Amino acid sequence: MIVLKATQDKVLSVLQSVAGIVERRHTLPILANVLLRKVGTSIQFTTSDLEIQIRTTAELGGDTGNFTTTVGARKLIDILRTMPADQTVSLESSQSKIILKGGKSKFTLQTMQAEDFPLVQESANFGPVFSVPQKTLKDLLGQVAFAMAVHDIRYYLNGILFVAEGKQLSLVATDGHRLAFASATLDVEVPKQEVILPRKTVIELQRLLSDADGAIEMQFANNQAKFSFEGMEFVTKLVEGKFPDYNRVIPKNHKNMITLGRAALLSTLQRTAILTSDKFKGVRLNIDPGSLRVASNNAEQEEAVDELDIDYGGDSIEIGFNVTYLIDALANMSQDMVSIELSDGNSSALFTIPDNATFKYVVMPMRI
Repeated sequence: MIVLKATQDKVLSVLQSVAGIVERRHTLPILANVLLRKVGTSIQFTTSDLEIQIRTTAELGGDTGNFTTTVGARKLIDILRTMPADQTVSLESSQSKIILKGGKSKFTLQTMQAEDFPLVQESANFGPVFSVPQKTLKDLLGQVAFAMAVHDIRYYLNGILFVAEGKQLSLVATDGHRLAFASATLDVEVPKQEVILPRKTVIELQRLLSDADGAIEMQFANNQAKFSFEGMEFVTKLVEGKFPDYNRVIPKNHKNMITLGRAALLSTLQRTAILTSDKFKGVRLNIDPGSLRVASNNAEQEEAVDELDIDYGGDSIEIGFNVTYLIDALANMSQDMVSIELSDGNSSALFTIPDNATFKYVVMPMRI
């Protein structure tokens, strides 16, 4: 049976959309495979890592009829990548094998039984569906994802908090040293829902979401989230645990505020970061009326000093930061201007966008 017949670029793009979560080595060998389920002329592609499941359906030609099997996802992708984009390729089933043909090339791949593929058990009680434009969610993720923790023992920090309430969708990430908050307005009112999405899910959503106008539909249950967009269905386990109260972390009423060009500050920090010590990555900011001085040094007794003219008449403040934390935030913003609110050299700083309450970034100072 010819399972599918289409050009290389079409088949490859469908496979790549679901294969991001596939681990090359897994305790369950079948999880290295993609589940193919053919019904008539449409084919469903499903991958899973037991916690996340991605499924998409495509019309890719071939014989009509029903058929299911599983085959190595990465092998299939690696072979297809070597073929010309406009070449017609076919997948044919033959006993317990799948034969991939393209031009004069032929590859025979081992399959594993579809019945053994462990599908994620979907929750029976998802909350109401609500949607935002894909671009909106992609932008929100980009504004906060860099602040997620990596392999933190406080597992609830290794992900992003999603809060939907009323007409507001807010995303929050923190690793204990910094916190990023971004929000957008929904078209409809939704009852309050709060969930923590795992890090791997966040990275996969960032990879899959496009800047297209299409909407992404979301549904949350106690232990699962479901996303649907562009013919894809994405189900993920949630992180259990209590996320820190982010409202308490965001400083209020800092008395000193500087507003300056984001790009100029970013390039100043990138220059001075070159001469920070590899371990501490510390930079000193000296803020005085009219000027912002950024300085760094390292164990080899090298130093960098850079200065920016600023419109500022507040207190003189000397404060140290991990420069990576500042660069991460500024590099993931697209606005021309950024505001920095400070109290003194020992309190956290708040980065915001002028006249825009939808983004807040808090960073703790460091001793230098």
